[in-house]
Amino acid sequence: MFRVLIALFLASFLTCGAAHAEKRVALVIGNSAYKSAPRLTNPANDATLVGGMFKKAGFDAVDIKLDLNVADMRRALRDFGDKTRDADVAVIYYAGHGIELDGTNYLIPTDATLERDSDVLDETIALDRALFAVEPAKQLRLIILDACRDNPFAKTMKRTIASRAIGRGLAKIEPTSPNTMIAFAAKAGSTASDGDSRNSPFAAALVERLPTPGLDLGKAFRFVRDDVLKTTGNKQEPYVYGSLGGDDVPLVAAKPVATGPQASPQDGIRRDYELALQAGNRDAWEAFLQAYPDGFYAGLARAQLKNVAAEEARAGAAEKARQAEEAKARLASERATKAEQDRAAAAAKAAEDARIAAEKAKQVEEAKALAAEQRRKDAEAAVAKAQADKQAAEKALADKLANDKAAAELAAKQAAEKAQRDGEQKVAAVAPTQTSPSLSPQETAKLVQSELRRVGCLTGASDGEWNAAAQRSLTLFNKHAGMKLDTKLASFDALDAIKSKQGRVCPLVCDRGSRADGDSCVKITCRAGYRVNDDNECEKVQDKKPVATRDDAKPRDDERKKSEAAPSKPQASGQMLCNNAGCRPVRPGCRVVNQRYGAGGLYAPGGAQTEVCD
Repeated sequence: MFRVLIALFLASFLTCGAAHAEKRVALVIGNSAYKSAPRLTNPANDATLVGGMFKKAGFDAVDIKLDLNVADMRRALRDFGDKTRDADVAVIYYAGHGIELDGTNYLIPTDATLERDSDVLDETIALDRALFAVEPAKQLRLIILDACRDNPFAKTMKRTIASRAIGRGLAKIEPTSPNTMIAFAAKAGSTASDGDSRNSPFAAALVERLPTPGLDLGKAFRFVRDDVLKTTGNKQEPYVYGSLGGDDVPLVAAKPVATGPQASPQDGIRRDYELALQAGNRDAWEAFLQAYPDGFYAGLARAQLKNVAAEEARAGAAEKARQAEEAKARLASERATKAEQDRAAAAAKAAEDARIAAEKAKQVEEAKALAAEQRRKDAEAAVAKAQADKQAAEKALADKLANDKAAAELAAKQAAEKAQRDGEQKVAAVAPTQTSPSLSPQETAKLVQSELRRVGCLTGASDGEWNAAAQRSLTLFNKHAGMKLDTKLASFDALDAIKSKQGRVCPLVCDRGSRADGDSCVKITCRAGYRVNDDNECEKVQDKKPVATRDDAKPRDDERKKSEAAPSKPQASGQMLCNNAGCRPVRPGCRVVNQRYGAGGLYAPGGAQTEVCD
C-alpha cells in the first residue's frame, strides 16, 4: 500500500539518481539585497528553488549562497573549484545583476557601487572566473545565468573613456572547452523579466524541465525557451551558448527498478524510504511513518518531516513578509495617514522578523536532515562492507576447498599411475593424508607471520616461532577482520584467510615520539622550545632556575674553614689616640679604651683615653 501511495506522489515530483555512479556538484548563488541599488525580489527565491531542484535530483553536493559580497563570491567559486576536481558534472546557477563591459560579462556582488566604469574590474566577478571553476569536471560543465535584468548601475556609471561600450544585458559568449554550456535567461543584448510572482519565469521553467528523467539537456533548454516565451508574451527569449556531443546528456537519468529478490526486510524499508525521499513532501513522509512507525528509518523519516515543516513555515513567513511590504508600499503611495503607515511599517517589520526566524529554523532543520541522511549512508555502507567481506571470505573458502579437492585428485591419479607402472596386481585406493602442502610447522608459522606483517597485525620478525607475540597478532587479526581463527597454532586456514585481505587490517600503532603517516610511523618533530610529552603532543619546555650543587658548595666551605682556622694578623685599627701631647695613630695590634678613673683612683667624668695592647 505504501509503495502505491509513493508512486502517486512521485508522479508530480522529481526522480533522483544517475544511471551511473557519477559525482555531480552544484553551486547556486542568489543576490537580492544590493546596497547601492534597489533590492531585487526574486533572485534569493530563485536560488532556493533551483538549489532544491538539484538536491532532489540527487546531486552529491549542492551549495546555496545568498546575498554575497565580492569577497564571499570569490571564496565560494574557489571552494567550488576544489569540489569539481573529481566531479563528472559541475553546474553553477547565478541569479542577480550582471553587466557587460567591452564585450566581457561580469557578475555583480551585493556590495558593488560601480561609480565609474573602471570599478567593474575591481568590484565584480568576471564570468570567466565561473568557467574556470567548472573546468575540471569530466563530462559536463553547465553555467546558468539569470542575470540579464535591466541593470541600474549602467545608467548612473561615469565613463572614464567616452567610447567605452557598456551593453544592454549580457554579451554573447562561445565556450572554448568541450561539453560546456552557458544558458542565458535572455539572449545576448536583451534583458530578462524578474516576474510578477515569487520566482522569475526563467527559474520556474528550469525546475519544471531540467530534472525530467532521461531528457537531454539540449532539448530541455529548448522546452525552457518555449515556456518563457509563452509566459512573457514573446518578450523574453532564453538562449544557450556552447554545445554537447551526439549522445544524449540528461541532468537526471532514469534509474532502472531492481527486480531481484529481497535480501532482507530492511531492504524493503530502505527502498520505501528512498521513495519517500524522492517525493520529499509531507504526505510521503507521513505515509512512511504510518507504515513504519519504529526503527532506524523511522527516526530518519521524522528528521526529514521536520525539515519539510520548517520549509513550509519559511515559505509562509516569506509570503507574509512580502504581502506586508507591499501593503506598506501601497499605503505610502496612496499617502495614507501617518498612523496607518506606522501600523503598516510595524506589521512589515514583524513579518520580516518572522521570516528571518523561519529561515534560521529552516537552516537548522535542513542541517539535521542532512546529518540524518549521512547517518543512513554510513550505516548502509557499513552493511554493504560487511556483506562484501562475508562474500570474500566465502569465496576464499570455496577456492580453498576447490584447490584441496584438485590436489587430492591429482595425488590419487599420480599414485594410481605409479602403481600401474610398477606392475602391481592390486591397485590400492590412494587417498592423501593431508590436502595442504607438506611444510614443516616452522615454515607454516613463518608464512603466516609474513602475511600478518603485511596486513599490519604483526610488528615483530617472521622467525617461524609461533610464540605468544605471534598468537596475539592473530588475535588482533580476528578482532579487526571479524573472524574466529584458532590462535594456538599456525594453520593453512589462517594463511588463506589472511591472504584474502588485500590491504591493511589492523590499525597502525606507533611508539612514543612517533605518529602514524599512511602505513608507516614518522618521528614527531617539535619546534624550538617544545618537546614531546607522554600523550605524543608537543608541549612547551619549562625554564628551570639554576640551583647550586653540592660539588660547587664544598670548595667554598673548605676555603671558609681554612680562613677561620688561621691566626689573625695584627693590623692597624685606624683609631686615633689624643691627649695633652696631641693626637697620633694607634699602633698595630692595639686599641683605644676610655678609663672612668684617673690617677690615684679618682673618678674622671667623661673618662680618659688609654692605648691598650693585648
